Amino acid sequence: MSHDPIDHDLERGMRNRRRILGDAWVDKSLANTNSFNADFQGLITRFAWHEIWGRPGLEYKVRRVIVLASTMALARWEEFELHVRAALLDDSGQGLDPAELKEVLMQAAIYSGVPAANTGISLAQHILAELGMAPEPTPGAIAAHPGVGRESVTASQPALHYTVRPPRSGKAPRHTVVLSHALGCDLDMWDELANRLAADCRVISYDHRGHGASDAPAGPYTMADLADDAARLLRELDSGPVVWIGLSMGGMVGQELALRHPSLVAALVVANSSSGYPDAARAMWQERIAAVKAGGVEAIADAVMGRYFHEDFRAAQPATVARYRRRLVATGTAGYVACCAAVAGVDTTGRLAQVAVPTLVIAGELDAGTPLPMSEAIAREVQHGGLEVIEDASHLSAVEQPERFAALVHQFMLGL
Repeated sequence: MSHDPIDHDLERGMRNRRRILGDAWVDKSLANTNSFNADFQGLITRFAWHEIWGRPGLEYKVRRVIVLASTMALARWEEFELHVRAALLDDSGQGLDPAELKEVLMQAAIYSGVPAANTGISLAQHILAELGMAPEPTPGAIAAHPGVGRESVTASQPALHYTVRPPRSGKAPRHTVVLSHALGCDLDMWDELANRLAADCRVISYDHRGHGASDAPAGPYTMADLADDAARLLRELDSGPVVWIGLSMGGMVGQELALRHPSLVAALVVANSSSGYPDAARAMWQERIAAVKAGGVEAIADAVMGRYFHEDFRAAQPATVARYRRRLVATGTAGYVACCAAVAGVDTTGRLAQVAVPTLVIAGELDAGTPLPMSEAIAREVQHGGLEVIEDASHLSAVEQPERFAALVHQFMLGL
């Protein structure tokens, strides 16, 4: 049997060590090897860099995060600085950008303590400046939770509550996106999608009049009222043309906005929505209005949950259903009834041929509130429409199937 002179564990460890820390640092370290520390160099190369970093169970990026959190918690600042610098310089996709590094330090602050985080942030900022990545000065007063965005209300009346998430990339937004919620919901229904899109887009979410923290002027409302609300919000925010993503009532508002204020809409996503109801359905809306006026929103809450979510989802995720039920019941009776009147009176079918922007229509396979033919009609009538059907989804398809919904939106926006 021949003898292989290669120490493969050492070779693999050295490969990983160079991959993570960079050749310059490793060469400097090896240049300082002597008879006293050589055994230790071999130890860490074999056991840290091969036995641990060589395991395929976690990506290098995840292991970097673990090391940064651990060295911060243990106040091993020399090692911390080494790995911060290496992570920032790695442009292979397995490093960290400054925004990701900040999130690591914010997370570690809770579990390692604020004093450790204070030191870690100070050292990280020094390294960022050294590498030419110094963050721009920002007044602390304008800081906002990136998972919520900056909250405000419109100066014009009725006041609309809204949030704005700037792109986390720190670059100019690829698009400005507006997320428009369903009847009986609020802007929170979009949190998951909003945070996805805010990776490189400016994302605006808002509460319709009569919902959430927005004003509820006397009704009834019309869909034109709701579209004009959206238009003045966008003009106050100087949004320019937006990608409008609306579900149910939000999709109806998007259609009307594109017709009444076409300069404000660059593209439309209309999900689980309608461009008009037949007489029988309009009569059902009047029955709902009468029920709410007589017994409050609680009177129709269980029936609405049955339309929002299909039976299997209700059984599998009762906490989600309960959360949406609480939101529905907390909606003021007057505002809810006034918006019901706007939904019942939606009538854009005959005008949709005027909508010239790219339009994605999303339908839920199991949606009884706005069945598939309603979505097919919208996709057919607009000039540049496409239709996608989400399987195992009822009316709130973005809640029941968030991954599929987000994938459809992402694919659509790639073509804009």
